[in-house]
Amino acid sequence: MSNEPGPGKSSGKDTPEPSGVDLARVALRAAKEAARARGDAAQQKKQARRGGLRSGAGADGRDPMAFGAAINRLITERGWETPAAVGGVMGRWPQIVGEDVAKHCEPEKYDEDERVLVVRCDSTAWATNLRLLAPTLVARLNEDLGHGAVRMIKVHGPAGPARRYGPLRAPGSTGPGDTYG
Repeated sequence: MSNEPGPGKSSGKDTPEPSGVDLARVALRAAKEAARARGDAAQQKKQARRGGLRSGAGADGRDPMAFGAAINRLITERGWETPAAVGGVMGRWPQIVGEDVAKHCEPEKYDEDERVLVVRCDSTAWATNLRLLAPTLVARLNEDLGHGAVRMIKVHGPAGPARRYGPLRAPGSTGPGDTYG
């Protein structure tokens, strides 16, 4: 027995050998693709000489970014995630602490190195109340911002009036030192 096909039997190949017309089509397609690639490269060189490539209808890396995406990219590149998140908390302060507390206490600043949030209250009674609520608020803020973002809340009472030296103070005066020059 021989392994070669006899007359009328196939050799196991499903596709016939390409004939002259098929070979010509394949060669033409390859030549068109090569010409197109050469033309694209020449067009890009010509555009580069005229002042750079220009954006077309398709998406391109040089296209402008959406404002939100640009801000998020900047925050990530600079490592400002935690301060930006705390800034968001300052904007959402009434939702976090409640309307009652927010009317009387407002966040002033956040120290990123110490992870301390400074809050100013409009009365000593509210300052005392917030000092008692501070551990609960720290837990709520860390739940919102991520563990360890806020270590402590410093509560300040109302600031006293600016100190004045005498009832008849001259505008622009720095006190008795400017008299003796």
